[in-house]
Parts: sequence; structure tokens; C-alpha cells
Amino acid sequence: MSLDVDVTTNGARSALGRAAIADVARLALRGEHVRHALLSITLVDKRAMARLNQNHLGHRGPTDVISFGFRRATEGDPVVGDVYIAPEVARANARDAGVPVREEIARLIVHGVLHVLGYDHPDGTDRETSEMWRRQERIVRRAMRPSK
Repeated sequence: MSLDVDVTTNGARSALGRAAIADVARLALRGEHVRHALLSITLVDKRAMARLNQNHLGHRGPTDVISFGFRRATEGDPVVGDVYIAPEVARANARDAGVPVREEIARLIVHGVLHVLGYDHPDGTDRETSEMWRRQERIVRRAMRPSK
């Protein structure tokens, strides 16, 4: 079994490099006991994210992360999904939240992976108290621990 994560930057600049992005995604997958996955993570600019948001979710303007998980035919099939992240939006989020940009990018990776796995959260103020958010933050803390 393997956790195959492909990262495409499309020229978008990120505080985390491609290898680190893939590592965070694999950490999230392992944290959820996934042993076989095919995941693509694509960094896009605000304009491309706004198009994705409009076309797939019916919302105007860019968002920070959008993910698509594909239903597995059998339990033994790999988890398959696509995650799109807008680093420009992530930088603004990080500034607003007073957190490092690297941490915010990691948060969006984990958030997208959890959505691919079928997790969801409520909108509004209950979002940050949801089970998905608590799970996400545990994984982000693990991802941001300094290497030994």
C-alpha cells in the first residue's frame, strides 16, 4: 500500500515547498489510518480559485481551499482526491489570524485532505468547535513540530 501525493504549483509561490506539502498530506492520511491513496494537490492563483469556486460550489470570489473526493467502489480501493489551494488567500488568512504562513498552508492541506476523506463541518461560528476542526488542528500541531 502507498500514499501517492502529487503536488503541482502552477507557478504559485508557497511558504511550503512541494516536498513539504506532500509530507503534510501524508501525515494527515496516516493520522486517519489511510494506507492507500492517490491524492493530487494543486496550488492556484486567486483567479483560478475564484473560477473553481464559482463552477463547482456556486460561490463568488476566491476561497482558500477546495477539495474533491471520489467515491471508492470497494473498501480496498485507494482513497482518490484532488485538493486546490490558493496561497495568496492563505497569506491573507495567516495575517488575519496572526499565524505563520507555513502553518496556514499546512492547515489548508490538512483541511482539504479531511474533506477528501468525507469529513465536513458546519458554516459559521460552530466551524471551529466541530470534530473535523479539532481533528485538523491536532494534525496541524503535529505537522508544525520542529524536526529532531
